[in-house]
Amino acid sequence: MTNLDYFSYPLPEDIARLAAIGDLKRANQVIEQRLNSDKVPQALKQRLRLEQQILKELPASYPHSEEQMLAILQDKVQGITRAEMEALRDDGTLDWIYVDGQVRYKGNAYDSMLKTRVDWNPRFLDKEALDAKYENFRILDEAIGHMKQAGSGRWRFRLRSTLTVAEHAQRPGETIRVHMTLPLKDGQSIPGSQIITTPAAKHISAEDHPQRTAYFEEIYQPGMAFTVEFDYEINAPYADPKPEEVAAQQPAFDTQQMLPQIHFTPFIRALAEELAGKETNPLVKARRFYDYITTQTVYRFVPPYFTKTNIPEYFAAGQRGDCGMHALLFIALCRSVGIPAQWQAGWYTRPGMVGNHDWARYYIAPYGWLYADASFGGAAYREGHLDRWNFYFANLEPFRMVSNSDVQQQFDPPYPFLRSDPYDNQDGEVSYADQGLRRGDFHTERVMLSYEQLN
Repeated sequence: MTNLDYFSYPLPEDIARLAAIGDLKRANQVIEQRLNSDKVPQALKQRLRLEQQILKELPASYPHSEEQMLAILQDKVQGITRAEMEALRDDGTLDWIYVDGQVRYKGNAYDSMLKTRVDWNPRFLDKEALDAKYENFRILDEAIGHMKQAGSGRWRFRLRSTLTVAEHAQRPGETIRVHMTLPLKDGQSIPGSQIITTPAAKHISAEDHPQRTAYFEEIYQPGMAFTVEFDYEINAPYADPKPEEVAAQQPAFDTQQMLPQIHFTPFIRALAEELAGKETNPLVKARRFYDYITTQTVYRFVPPYFTKTNIPEYFAAGQRGDCGMHALLFIALCRSVGIPAQWQAGWYTRPGMVGNHDWARYYIAPYGWLYADASFGGAAYREGHLDRWNFYFANLEPFRMVSNSDVQQQFDPPYPFLRSDPYDNQDGEVSYADQGLRRGDFHTERVMLSYEQLN
């Protein structure tokens, strides 16, 4: 049983109330009392230890007071008022929590607003950021147009990733263990044979490992950096599936597999049933799920995933979440009605940009595995670009580095602690003999060294 399995256990009501109102100090005090009690079962103590980690992580994700958030918005949005900020908070655009009785805003709350609120475009003062967003859309549309004409998109990329430890987390003379992200062989992804590591990696995971990494084990020296350089190809075929061509007999898959924070709860099953209605065609049902997520939910940057005890339900109920939550809800809805669906994730790697990204796959015979990127699809729908919106129901453009073929998988060799990101393999993980490092303790920089369009 992994640490996260204990999320399926209940949290005592008094501790849940304290956490909800942001009385973090008292919540920790009560947790410590329960941990020191002989009357509390060990299984519940494990859940309480996870809650302690959540309470420790959350404040770092929400650093801005109300006055600080207003100042940030007034610097970036023409003429915005406090009342408008409050309205943006209430409609879910600006993420917030209570910390010690005070409203605190997410560190990148403004970035979520810039990303999703097209209606505010005339008032955003950072025109360069807006131009960059629409330049990204232009590049995507160009690649999508090429795929439709050529039948696929094939690219070769070479990237370098460098991991460094923050000064406050450096422990010279001690053994440090580092896992760094590598491309894997899965679906459209073909990793290259040459991987250059500095210092020399102790182990390279197999190409088909579901979360592939290069593993380093060294005596840490001040200023040490860990580097991996690799190449890979993406062969992204274009698909245009049609309901009338769907096979009457679909292959049997185990679609009921669950993880600690991905449950087929009554709400998820009811939502899937409501959206699917009496439809029997699996492609049409999948499209209804995609349409719901892309048109009725909105992208928003979120705190660490392990702070949410049921990710699809959190996203479905609040209708706000990031790319991984879009993917996990789509996967959960598909699996709820018997459609095989899987996670795929890694980096978005178009020329001029490298960043983390998650998406989904689902299986429909006779087409096989199709792709769904509800996050990119939702962005297209908000912008009124229905061609791109339709594309992301069954396809991906080739600007992907695939490092995850499944969610929440153990590394090779195993990582001994709760990871800073227990779900994805994107930024790497670092540990000493007695603890794993958390977000903010290390930094990963990615650089695209070269790229080549192959068709």
